Amino acid sequence: MKLSARYLLLPSVATLALVLGACASHDSRLTNRSVQYLGTGNTVIDPATKENLALKKSYWDGSGISGSPSMVINLSKQTISFYKSRKLVGVSAISSGREGYDTPAGSYKIIQKNLHHASNLYGDFVDPEGNVVQANVSAKDPRPPGTSFAGAPMPYFMRLTNSGVGMHQGFLPGVADSHGCIRMPEKLVKIYWENAPLGTPVRVIN
Repeated sequence: MKLSARYLLLPSVATLALVLGACASHDSRLTNRSVQYLGTGNTVIDPATKENLALKKSYWDGSGISGSPSMVINLSKQTISFYKSRKLVGVSAISSGREGYDTPAGSYKIIQKNLHHASNLYGDFVDPEGNVVQANVSAKDPRPPGTSFAGAPMPYFMRLTNSGVGMHQGFLPGVADSHGCIRMPEKLVKIYWENAPLGTPVRVIN
């Protein structure tokens, strides 16, 4: 059974009742140092440490190694392994789709790469000056008058399916938490991006 990220606040701050509403990390709570989140095993974790926590089980040892690239995404382990000619050269922590938005298992290839991709499904409603009027919305939600939809940023996007599932930089709470995409820490997603051309095979296993 998958755990969902649940949020706690320090005792001096009012409790938040909202649930994350997008695949990418555009919720201001995720960078607020006063907000804590409940990770795997009921461990309360400060978001300020999220990058270090993700990198503890991540590494890259593929520089200077040649060979055909491929990846394996392990949903139960919440990792993505990078291979060159079947030799394991890197592992990255991930956050895949949460319950109800499960990342689909199967065999895929990278069919699109977009360095500055933005979601066309989830994001914010903003005013003409770009100020957020309503955060964490679906593009299908009713828009407040005078606003437009701004898709959530998904840097280093590597698309796997026509329905929008792909790998990109994003928030890693330690559990499956996205709307189906595979979030990765900034340091590793940059390396994977540079080493995975279009057509790179990606296998997703449970």
